[in-house]
Amino acid sequence: MKITAVIMAGGRGERFWPKSRNSRPKQFLSLTSDGETMIQKTVNRLRPLVEPEDIFIVTNAAYKDLVKDQLPDVPECNILSEPCARNTAPCIAFAAAVINKKYDDAVMLVLPSDHLIGYEDIYINTLRKAVAVAEQGKNLVTVGITPTYPETGYGYINFGAETGDAYAVERFVEKPDRPTAKKYLASGKYLWNSGMFVWKVSSIMYNLEKLMPDIYEGAVRIGEAFGRPDFSEVLVKEFTAFRSESVDFGIMEKAEDIFTIPGSFGWDDVGSWLAVERINETDDDKNYIEGDVISVGSERTTICGGKRLIAAIGVEDMIIVDTDDAVLVCSKNSTQDVKKVIAQLREQGRSELV
Repeated sequence: MKITAVIMAGGRGERFWPKSRNSRPKQFLSLTSDGETMIQKTVNRLRPLVEPEDIFIVTNAAYKDLVKDQLPDVPECNILSEPCARNTAPCIAFAAAVINKKYDDAVMLVLPSDHLIGYEDIYINTLRKAVAVAEQGKNLVTVGITPTYPETGYGYINFGAETGDAYAVERFVEKPDRPTAKKYLASGKYLWNSGMFVWKVSSIMYNLEKLMPDIYEGAVRIGEAFGRPDFSEVLVKEFTAFRSESVDFGIMEKAEDIFTIPGSFGWDDVGSWLAVERINETDDDKNYIEGDVISVGSERTTICGGKRLIAAIGVEDMIIVDTDDAVLVCSKNSTQDVKKVIAQLREQGRSELV
């Protein structure tokens, strides 16, 4: 069966402000020393498994030109432009309907556009196992990450009986507090929820019809219109009418035949500026330094310079990021509060900085 990939690339990456902006969010930035952007890395690592013409990018309509520029091998007709943000269930339904129109049925790999993978051969092998499970019946497969510490920032997957390379999913649980995360880790029965899914188009469409019939019906109309002159008109009408809903809540927490494949391939969701020191080499003082920077006695600090010189003296456990029109100075303990800065900028009507 044909294997396709759906890359979800509509997010705004607000926790990477001031580099990530509405006009060029995180997935279109390079955060590693090799110069590849996040979305380029996501697509390139799939080459052993999926042909470029079978990769579909679902993104905000405003980012279509960015996708075209950064992914020239992906056909323009495979860039599916959402007219508005409606979370992951409508995003996936839109892509499934288009692939169903194009191929009738196929395996769908559904992947975020802004994660990093350390061991790509192991990653591809894990996806192959997931494909094999997804091809059976109406199985829905999620790739879970084997936890290495009691993380409180991720949802978890509680798994049960083993079936070949996969495990039956018992339940999905929300982000835990630290004591609960420690219990999950000690039990050996929980995985981090990576947001990566594998299923046949027919399987996800079956579950959409059963569990989210309103979104299913709109998606079918979008799929039927794909390739017709009135496609854009139909897409705007149907997609804007969708309720905002995650695929986790709308489908995965309610469907039957849910399986998970554990993955240990150096996964990082690159969720905040804290990730930069994890995914790049640091100096002897555990600093990550980029740009025109002089550091004197600084430790465990990430400094991303722009056109100006940054002199950091005796700085510890900080994030410093300089761009043409904004500077972020942030304690590592407060990186999740970057969104609060953006909220204040919006309240002040300073949209040019968001």
